[in-house]
Amino acid sequence: MARSCFAFPFSPLALAIAALSAVTGAPALAQTNGDTVQLDSTTVTATEAPKDAPPPAYTGGQVATGGKLGVLGNQDNMSVPFSVTSYTAKLIQDQQAQTIGEVLSNDASVRQYSGYANQSQNFVIRGYKLTGDDISFNNLYGVMPRQIIATEALERVEVFKGPNAFINGVTPTGSGIGGAVNLQPKRAQDTPTRSYTVDYTSDDRLGQHLDLGQRFGADNRFGARINLMQREGDTAIDDESQRSKLFVAGLDYRGDRFRLSTDFGYQKQVVNGGRDSLLLGSRLTRLPHAPSSDTNYNAPWTRTQLEDTFGMVRGEYDLSDRWTAYLAMGGKHTRENGTYGSATLNDEAGNLTIGGSKIPHDDDSRTVMTGLNGSLQTGPVSHQIALGASSIWTEQKNAYDFAFPAGASNLDHPVAVAYPRFGQFIGGDLHDPSTTGKTTNQSLALSDTLGFFDDRLLTTLGVRRQSLLVEGYAYGDGPRNSKYDQSITTPIYGVVYKLTDEVSLYANRIEGLAQGPTAPTRNGSTPLLNAGQVFSPARSKQTEAGIKYDQGTFGATLGVYRIEQPADGYSQGNRYIRDGEQENRGLELNVFGEPLLGLRLLAGATFMDTELKGTQNGSNDGNRAIGVPRFQYNLGADWDVPGLAGVALNGRLLRTGGQYADAANNLSIPAWTRVDLGARYRFKVEQKDVTLRANVENVANKAYWESAFGGYLTQGDPRTLKVSATLDF
Repeated sequence: MARSCFAFPFSPLALAIAALSAVTGAPALAQTNGDTVQLDSTTVTATEAPKDAPPPAYTGGQVATGGKLGVLGNQDNMSVPFSVTSYTAKLIQDQQAQTIGEVLSNDASVRQYSGYANQSQNFVIRGYKLTGDDISFNNLYGVMPRQIIATEALERVEVFKGPNAFINGVTPTGSGIGGAVNLQPKRAQDTPTRSYTVDYTSDDRLGQHLDLGQRFGADNRFGARINLMQREGDTAIDDESQRSKLFVAGLDYRGDRFRLSTDFGYQKQVVNGGRDSLLLGSRLTRLPHAPSSDTNYNAPWTRTQLEDTFGMVRGEYDLSDRWTAYLAMGGKHTRENGTYGSATLNDEAGNLTIGGSKIPHDDDSRTVMTGLNGSLQTGPVSHQIALGASSIWTEQKNAYDFAFPAGASNLDHPVAVAYPRFGQFIGGDLHDPSTTGKTTNQSLALSDTLGFFDDRLLTTLGVRRQSLLVEGYAYGDGPRNSKYDQSITTPIYGVVYKLTDEVSLYANRIEGLAQGPTAPTRNGSTPLLNAGQVFSPARSKQTEAGIKYDQGTFGATLGVYRIEQPADGYSQGNRYIRDGEQENRGLELNVFGEPLLGLRLLAGATFMDTELKGTQNGSNDGNRAIGVPRFQYNLGADWDVPGLAGVALNGRLLRTGGQYADAANNLSIPAWTRVDLGARYRFKVEQKDVTLRANVENVANKAYWESAFGGYLTQGDPRTLKVSATLDF
């Protein structure tokens, strides 16, 4: 296979550095000699961390001591009544995580599942889904690519656990009831960044990543950070290949009172012959074992192309030492196209039918956020006040072409299903999709964190008023066929009590919000009397309490929670009824940091009990929700080998309990365990740092069903070898 991924080796690398030097005014290259890049000496002036800098990492650098919590801004974990984990760029690099899904595998409260009939990474947090559409970038929704997100330009991957309608506002598509993910971009540091990485991923995928950063000007006020990535080749799954490209430029200015940052990016992902998830047929009485881990049971003609252009700008101004105003805005354009294969599992013998579809999708969004954060004192009581407003506008354009009849294959013995006959069932113009949906979400939030007894007792009270406008349009420039316009208020109550400087108790009651369902036209052949009725927003409620420990070099959290989420409802007779609820109750334990010199831990456990209530005719009352296991364990360690300078070994164990694949709890998949191992060696060559890394994921090449969430099956990836070499020059 021709490899365009090696389109910018060392001579273009020198040009990129020279261009950066020209932009920044930094010293230019002295010379390039073969593969060696020599730089003139650079004088670096250390400065204080900027006011908007993210919280520092624990010793070992894998997890940060806090994160950016939407309207509340940067917060220390020990001072907020929520469970938050922030994974760093160092962890991403050491584990060679190429997507945010691979980063989130480190969290015992998070599991991943694939989209149906397309290549996408979706997540389950505390037993509820989070789609890529609802992942924020620097706390702005509607900016990042929505299906697969590369990691090379990210400084932090922050996980907020629990409903978060107050923190960030309602999500664009209404997922994220169990938690949220926020991504923080890389910024130029006071020490220049010059890093080049080449990597190999089995079976035959080669890539490279260039990371350049420089601060310049008086007091290092201006900064530029550029990340370029390209990766291409065959994956460890049979007959599957991927091609990835990424370009992100981050520019920033930090003055005495004013700070400004911008990020502009382009990402393209192409997957040929991708192995997708499996829809479950109605005749199944039990689910077969997963086939060999590298088996590809999808059609060979499938292809997915995901292309995203995105950008944002954020400004902050210190009105005084205590008050800061901010304004951020951004947007993206998404273009998705491909030929998809939709596989349905028909029986326990593994017989499949595979249909075809073409579903071009365009997505445009604009988003803006503004607010004011500050503090004041009233007698012995301190106040941290947050006022924020946000809006997001999105427009979706879609068309479709479904191919029939479906081809036949088998799970364990797949055959090359012939290319289907398209053009029989078409909606809209495949070459110029028309608008099928528009969404406008607007909100206003206000909170006050009151501090008592020298801020040992912190009480957070807040409220967010949110308006949701969702409009649907018929395919092919059709008229508007649905409209949803509702407003709702979501409160928040939280308390933190610091028993000591190292131990905090916390509790919260917080809500999530998603648009309500719209009654369909029919129940089978029966017309519905309330067809088109739009129901009020679905309000989810969480109560949580726990304890946090921060020893300085490492930390731990223990929490219990309960989340209640209304179900969409069901058709009964000639009416659509809004009824039913899913309740998840859980216990979480997390450990992170460096408890012993040279030993870093990243471990956790989640235990969940889930129950369905108010189901149709009570038929599934008391059953477990689809795709929610009873337990999830993670145990990860990273160890500096004594006596071998620069050598570190790491390992990770993932364990997930069995899951039901249907609401009746008749179909299930078993528990699974995955083991990952790795090593790295850091040394110097001509005074330049070189790091060699090797990681093997799924060492035992275990064949397993990773998830049944959504009522379809996602298979875990086969054994995958990743090796890389990084030169810091």
